[in-house]
Amino acid sequence: MLRIGQYNVLRIIKRLPQGLYLDGGKQGEILLPKRYITDEHEVDKAINVFIYLDSEDRLVATTETPYAVVDECAYLKVISTNKVGAFMDWGLQKDLLIPHQEQKHPFRLGESHVVYLYLDDRAQRIAGTEYLDSYLDEISVYYKESQAVDLLICSETELAYKAVINQSHLGLLYRNEVFQPLVIGQKIKGYVKKIRPDKKIDLCLQLTGETKKDDAISTLKQAIIMHLSANKGSSTLSDRSSPESIYATFHVSKKVYKRALSSLYKERKIEIKKDAIYLV
Repeated sequence: MLRIGQYNVLRIIKRLPQGLYLDGGKQGEILLPKRYITDEHEVDKAINVFIYLDSEDRLVATTETPYAVVDECAYLKVISTNKVGAFMDWGLQKDLLIPHQEQKHPFRLGESHVVYLYLDDRAQRIAGTEYLDSYLDEISVYYKESQAVDLLICSETELAYKAVINQSHLGLLYRNEVFQPLVIGQKIKGYVKKIRPDKKIDLCLQLTGETKKDDAISTLKQAIIMHLSANKGSSTLSDRSSPESIYATFHVSKKVYKRALSSLYKERKIEIKKDAIYLV
């Protein structure tokens, strides 16, 4: 099924002077203009293309890379405005329309805004909106505390910055916990600090010392399990082994290694004997 505003792998049907025609299924043949054609493109071969609508609202293919696809957010610049709305540069020949009703305040020429791209089924066009919360969820059902995430700073108040999380959710970075300058449109790595009782997401840019320790232990536990699996379920690296032997294999101190073993033992994933450990 053809996905408008997304990348699609389509079969080349024929080559004509104006370009290649691709099999769009129920949508019919779709033109890939000749300026995108290379010697590698042959009839009956498949090609990965982005599908959008040209200035006459006809489906067209391109090998260019837009700054964002439908169902994603991006920080885009306004390059023109008219009575219909604002037009933003999104990396393709046809600019992205942001209708007036999808702007919180009127966009001005030269400004940049974080917008969400959507497919307007009624008008059969790709458009954008500044109302991110109409499409992105603020309630978490699967994010976990301390989870690493990709953030896009999208707005700010006196209290906090609002950020897009992994192109799917919205969360808050509180100003009194941010110790570096942030600007709208900035992409940055972050973490889920806390899932609040109302299931909304609080974010942070650095993990606390205890959280880092917990993450390190969790990673070490996985490494121990993999080590045991690779050695037929047993290892002579027990809690009585020398610090040098432990460090040579896992690059951690004996204290940290014993803490990981203790956690695995409590979870009943390993057995600890006098001179060896065993996978349960």
